[in-house]
Amino acid sequence: MHKHPFDAVPRLARLALLLLLAAVLGACGRSVTSTPGDAPNLEKWVAEVKNRPAPPLDPLPVMQQFETFEYAAQALRDPFSNAFSDQSNGSGPRPDPNRRKQTLEQFPLDSLDMVGTIGSGAGLVALVMAPDKVTYRVRPGVYLGQNDGRVTAVFDDRIELVELVPDGAGGWLERPASIALEDQ
Repeated sequence: MHKHPFDAVPRLARLALLLLLAAVLGACGRSVTSTPGDAPNLEKWVAEVKNRPAPPLDPLPVMQQFETFEYAAQALRDPFSNAFSDQSNGSGPRPDPNRRKQTLEQFPLDSLDMVGTIGSGAGLVALVMAPDKVTYRVRPGVYLGQNDGRVTAVFDDRIELVELVPDGAGGWLERPASIALEDQ
């Protein structure tokens, strides 16, 4: 027959453990439960707390008087207007707003690849592959890139062009650029 491990504990130790457990549970039960006599004490305490005077409030801070200032600079430049608008009416290169955009102007210049040429001499035509995987013929005078780039010359190994870029002061600058023949 198999004996339970709890049977090895002497009877007296089991009894002491059982009494200790009962005492602990009894103490917990007394602290949790309340007697009907505790309710008036609780109500009395709540009433005392409500009747105590509130602590005094801190005084309001003193408001400082600021010196007023009248802005009388009507003769000066308006700080919120475009400072360079007067300078932008000068002469110099400008993009033509009435010019109809060409197909290759919708692509950034660095996304266009020169893949070859057709012809020779003054009739040389460059072949340019765009990101849409279509090959276009490019001659001098054609526009490409997103900065009003106008082709100035076509060579066997490159296309040269001039772009118009804003100078930051309301004007435009001409910037030379080129597209080299892609090495296969």
